[in-house]
Amino acid sequence: MQPTEKPVHELIPRLGLLDATMIVAGSMIGSGIFIVSAEITRSVGGAGWMLGMWLLAGLVTIIAAVSYGELAAMFPKAGGQYVYLREAYNPLVGFLYGWAFFAVIQTGTIAAVGVAFAKFTAYLIPAFSDTNTLFELGFFRLSAAQLVSIGVITLLTYINSRGVKEGAALQTFLTIVKLIALFGLIVCGFIWGARADIWEANMQDAWNLSSLTLTDNQLLAKPLTGLAAFGAIAIAMKGTLFSSDSWNSITSIASEVKRPQRNIGLSLVLGTLVVTLVYMLTNVMYLTVVPLKDIAFAASDRVGVVAADHIFGNSGTIIIAVMVMISTFGCNNGLILSGARVYYIMAKDGLFFRQAGQLNKNDVPGYSLWTQCLWASVLCLTGEYNNLLALVIFGVLIFYILTILGIYRLRIKRPDLPRPYKAPGYPFLPAVYVVIAFALAVLLLIFETNYTLPGLAIILTGIPVYYIMVRRRQ
Repeated sequence: MQPTEKPVHELIPRLGLLDATMIVAGSMIGSGIFIVSAEITRSVGGAGWMLGMWLLAGLVTIIAAVSYGELAAMFPKAGGQYVYLREAYNPLVGFLYGWAFFAVIQTGTIAAVGVAFAKFTAYLIPAFSDTNTLFELGFFRLSAAQLVSIGVITLLTYINSRGVKEGAALQTFLTIVKLIALFGLIVCGFIWGARADIWEANMQDAWNLSSLTLTDNQLLAKPLTGLAAFGAIAIAMKGTLFSSDSWNSITSIASEVKRPQRNIGLSLVLGTLVVTLVYMLTNVMYLTVVPLKDIAFAASDRVGVVAADHIFGNSGTIIIAVMVMISTFGCNNGLILSGARVYYIMAKDGLFFRQAGQLNKNDVPGYSLWTQCLWASVLCLTGEYNNLLALVIFGVLIFYILTILGIYRLRIKRPDLPRPYKAPGYPFLPAVYVVIAFALAVLLLIFETNYTLPGLAIILTGIPVYYIMVRRRQ
């Protein structure tokens, strides 16, 4: 009698261009568009500068996306940025990215987005508030918001463990819903909330670069010059760039995309273009509906809530709460779906838990998904996930810079590799991204040392871990 052979599980291309584009756009749009305009406005003062920061971030993101298309076409396999860095440089550089990605970049983002979902859910169901303590023991405190965030992360992990098609179908549906909702908010704002006097007042000193403070309900603007001006721009760009982050999530699941050499690059361009357009229109709408003082000093920075109150009245808070819930739910689905593939490839290289390199019966990295879920849940419980995210901002920029520079390096190092898609505007456009990102990284290093240096330390701790993993593999 012949022994029964075990079925061979592998990553199967099941996703089309629409699915890929929705993963890009859906992973980018979280809660940032409803919040970060407040900090940006306080940092740069003028409405023109605020719009300029969003536009610059959009252009920089699009440049990076079209440049990544070359790498995605060269290496149409799971792992994305980890694979690009490994191939362009060496396994250590790739591992340092993967280490930071698992330790805090991806899992910390998942935790933060999960808690944002819970906080806005509390608008509708106050029992889910962060102030509702369910359990307390010494320094440890478990709130209802943390429990909801863990529940959402667990639910989305389960859905994605059922198969990539299931996760992608949910992502496509949620992204279409939130794009329709955002465009609806923009249109309603222009029709029902826009006021010519507010727009004119906001644009009166649009290009005065200044730091805003509120004293006795009076808006005070302190002009910024020299290095302080560049520091303010860096802080503002930090918010806009990371509201547009995770655009490269589709590259992590390239093995599961049909015709990846074509569809990965195209989805990156389409997704980033759509999100940039939505972000710009949303901020123009804010400036036609809400006075600059109320944008800069919105309660808890919730600019979206203030705008919705101006447009819809008392029901505005509920409308925005529902929109953010849909937006963050979809964002986390995309992050959970894509992140697990990075650990899967690392495990195949012998640089992560061995079981993470196995696929479940649904041909998805189930162990990798649940490991990610567990660590993200732990970060939810610590209450320190936002600080952890701040720590790696500098490191994330460095990895982006290294990846774009990898295009130049691979053209010299591996000219024989097929390149069905080449970065448009090479070598100029990729260089523009590198220069802007490097300048921003240096400015953050100067003005936010408390975050950048510890963040760099987290990345560097991956060096001894790498050699331990290599020794264990051998």
